[in-house]
Amino acid sequence: MPQTTIRDLIRTIPDFPKPGILFRDVTTLLADPEGLAMAIEQLAQPYTDARIDKVVGLEARGFILGGAVAHRLGAGFVPVRKAGKLPGTVISQSYSLEYGEAIFELHGDAIQPGERVLIVDDLLATGGTAAAGALLVERLGAQIAACAFVIDLPDLGGRAKLENMGLTVQALCAFEGD
Repeated sequence: MPQTTIRDLIRTIPDFPKPGILFRDVTTLLADPEGLAMAIEQLAQPYTDARIDKVVGLEARGFILGGAVAHRLGAGFVPVRKAGKLPGTVISQSYSLEYGEAIFELHGDAIQPGERVLIVDDLLATGGTAAAGALLVERLGAQIAACAFVIDLPDLGGRAKLENMGLTVQALCAFEGD
């Protein structure tokens, strides 16, 4: 009997949030204890000897995954949030969405110059959110070790966008044509 994979535990919901879209839902993976453990281990494993100082999780599912990966790596966890959600002094970065723009924020003292950072999120689509998170981290003088995702939608170009920024990209699975 074949072993269950991360991809097997991700539910596809047709026509969400609009007709023609196949939504890749990681909540089924997160709800499965063995699947969640497998995802955390597979996200963290390539970086166990990489001296990661901080794991940055992108709002919102990146918080769930990033916190667990940070714990596994013995690193600190830093959330990148949507505008207006963090108290104190923040730095901001706008990014494009399908219809309009949004803003990510990061505490200005959350990451120190020279620290090694792993960026974590559930899904890589166009790369806009991950690129914004990476720009925030770089503005604080940190080194991005890699960006790690559960799902890559390669046809949407996010991996190429991040790699063109000089970033290393890891994804646990991919769904073509979406």
